[in-house]
Amino acid sequence: MAIPHRETTAQGYERQFGTNHLGHFALTGRLLPALARRPGSRVVTVSSNRHKGVNGIDFDDLQGERRYRPWQAYDQSKLANAMFVLELDRRLRAAGLDILSVGAHPGFAATKLQVTGPRSGGTGLVARAMGLATRLFAQPAGDGVLPVLYAATAANVHGGEYFGPGGPGEMRGHHPKQVSFSRAAHDEAAAARLWAVSEELTGVTFEALTAR
Repeated sequence: MAIPHRETTAQGYERQFGTNHLGHFALTGRLLPALARRPGSRVVTVSSNRHKGVNGIDFDDLQGERRYRPWQAYDQSKLANAMFVLELDRRLRAAGLDILSVGAHPGFAATKLQVTGPRSGGTGLVARAMGLATRLFAQPAGDGVLPVLYAATAANVHGGEYFGPGGPGEMRGHHPKQVSFSRAAHDEAAAARLWAVSEELTGVTFEALTAR
């Protein structure tokens, strides 16, 4: 999260986009045949409400090679997560598979993510500021995981839904609730393009969606 200087994965992709979206996309594609054999399975993708900070995917500079901005790169990766939730749900429904694609976010949870990302590359000031904000305002990590567990286990969950903390601003709370994706996350044309690009970059195709 918010890595100060552009870094890449072992495959050469911008690190936040590669880690937060492409890795999960590829894993889901590879696991989908097994999930299809278990009716009622779920895929829960963890996004962030920071996905609302960008208006769309920058396909012209997807890897941040021309201009890299730490928080925008993170927010874009989280928007990709949100779009994946909804696009996978549409494709599962079209294929008639009994699998739910659901999204969740932890709010502002006290993990080391807020510090380790900004600290990468030797930047300490932002990391210290984030560490202070985390101590003052974040909820325990155990509370942050509750929306994810709810999305994965609750009986009244439907495909394409999104869950977060039930407190003010979805920042914290002991009781998960259904929340909303951004307008950009619902852009079906952009989501289909992102899906195609993700298949091309990872080499993973979701054959189980077309096997029937």
